[in-house]
Amino acid sequence: MAASNLIQYIGYHASAAGREYAFSVREPGALSREYTLTITNEAFESRRARYQDAPDICSLRLHQELAASTNDPATTHFGITDTELATYDAGRAKPRNIL
Repeated sequence: MAASNLIQYIGYHASAAGREYAFSVREPGALSREYTLTITNEAFESRRARYQDAPDICSLRLHQELAASTNDPATTHFGITDTELATYDAGRAKPRNIL
C-alpha cells in the first residue's frame, strides 16, 4: 500500500446480517474507491466484537487487503472472520509496559 493513500472511514450501516463499515480510499491523482467490510450481528451478540472496536478491526483488514493486492483488491466487499476477531482481541489483551 502506498504511504500517500488517504483512507477515510465514512460510517456504518446496520442490516439484518450485521454492520457494514464503509471506507473511501484515494490514491494521489486517482478517483476514490469505496470499500465495505461487514461484521455479523452474531459476532457482536456473542461479544467476540465490540461496537467501539469495529471501525478499527475493519480498517486493519482493509489495510491488509490493499497491501496484499498492490492497492487494487479484486473485490470491494470483505467479511470479517472469526479468526480476525480473535487475533484483534488477543492483540488488545496484551499487557502494556507503562513507565
